[in-house]
Amino acid sequence: MSDEAAKGPSEDAGRPGTAQVRTGGPRISAEALGRELPKKFYETAGVTPAEGGFHVTLDGRPLRTPRKAKLIVASEVLAEAIAGEWNALDETIDPARLPLTKIANTVIDGVVGAEREIHDDIIRFIGNDLLFYRAGSPQGLDARQAAHWDPVLDWVAETYGARFRLTEGVMPVEQNLVAVAKAASALSGADAMVLAPVHVITTLTGSALLAIALKEGRLSTDEVWTAAHVDEAWQEEQWGADTEAAARQAKRRAEFEAAVLFLSLADAGPQG
Repeated sequence: MSDEAAKGPSEDAGRPGTAQVRTGGPRISAEALGRELPKKFYETAGVTPAEGGFHVTLDGRPLRTPRKAKLIVASEVLAEAIAGEWNALDETIDPARLPLTKIANTVIDGVVGAEREIHDDIIRFIGNDLLFYRAGSPQGLDARQAAHWDPVLDWVAETYGARFRLTEGVMPVEQNLVAVAKAASALSGADAMVLAPVHVITTLTGSALLAIALKEGRLSTDEVWTAAHVDEAWQEEQWGADTEAAARQAKRRAEFEAAVLFLSLADAGPQG
């Protein structure tokens, strides 16, 4: 197989955005849109050592991003997981089944070199975090918010010395910049492969503090998702489920879980 052949299919795995690290929203396969999926042309995906990390390969040829960079990641376990996505494909190459590849493409093509911008955007979320804004009423919702959010704020205060002001309603509350900087220290030294999924988790939940708590192992995947959707769960209990809203949330949950998995593998550090 030629080197050019190895470049092509990665383009279907997700075009990079700008420094905004959303991975493209709901993953809809070409098949679902009535377009023919490209045929699988390789036998085996694998991983080989490379300068700066590990190549993902197709029949020994390096997989490439949409912008033709070799797909190299520092974490061997992440590289193995990406190769596993390609090995799990059947007869066609369905981008919807390549979520880790899609994130890696986005990071390599759109985030490397823009780490400061991504870091600063996460900091802006910290200054206006979901956890600061309480309902006040009804009492049941306010209590549920406190039950899910206060332990996170307590942990941030104890771990990083960062204490924040809370408010009722949606009007912005000004936070102490020192507190914001202290919380942001959790991301000190994070590279693009870590910052990108943290940013995705932050934008999907509305909370950088929840993303940091997940990164540091304070909360599980389910705990973060539940905490981020306290208000939606309350509304559903009061008024019943909305089918379209549930479908949208399911797609966002899939994107969220892909980012969480990517983060856990990227944050494992180099191996091999």
